[in-house]
Amino acid sequence: MAQDLLSYAHWSEQLLPELSSETAYKGAQQVLRWAYDTYGERVAYSCSFGVEGIVLIDLIHQVKKDATIIFLDTNFHFKETYELVDRVEARYPELKIIRQKPDLTPEEQAAKYGEKLWTRRPDLCCQLRKVDPLRKRLKNYDAWISGLRHEQSPMRRNVQFINKDEKFSSVKICPLIHWTWQDVWDYVRDHDLPYNPLHDRNYPSIGCAYCTAPVKPGEDQRAGRWSAFDKTECGLHLKNSVRES
Repeated sequence: MAQDLLSYAHWSEQLLPELSSETAYKGAQQVLRWAYDTYGERVAYSCSFGVEGIVLIDLIHQVKKDATIIFLDTNFHFKETYELVDRVEARYPELKIIRQKPDLTPEEQAAKYGEKLWTRRPDLCCQLRKVDPLRKRLKNYDAWISGLRHEQSPMRRNVQFINKDEKFSSVKICPLIHWTWQDVWDYVRDHDLPYNPLHDRNYPSIGCAYCTAPVKPGEDQRAGRWSAFDKTECGLHLKNSVRES
């Protein structure tokens, strides 16, 4: 079967399909059709409900109306983010939106690691509340979809449509990788999609409320994430995990 040939364990560049970015949506629909044809119920989309996520949800819904969407509910998101998840559920009732929580409640994390871990060890906080929960959930799938775009950061410029994901021993599929920020917003406005109002308040990238700030004119799109640290990634797309000790 196709999913056996393109699983992490049997990864081969020669088996990957030829996918072109020279289409109306820069390959996104083509990639999504391939993903669901290949993996069916064994692929899920991990969505942070930023504006790219809203675009991908709409595109996915056109291909598979009952697709699985994983929302990593860290318990620390903005209220606007939680309200948006509710709005998306109402707009696309067929979708299976899973609110994946960490093993530790905020109170349990504070008791074990101390109060406000994100102010001292943000990498560990992200590991506990995002990376570990996604790893736990992805054990049920052969592949996962991500909203990465080349334009977002230098680290993401080498990402392809389809990638061998060593961190989660999975296949990572990135339909929007060739999209620009303008492409994303053009799609949102053309299709009258809901989005997080924080985007209108200079929050291009939105994560947990404690670790996300608005950016200043001319700053990088991810400058508002963990701005007090030399950190721009939560760890989902990095190879190495964080030690707890």
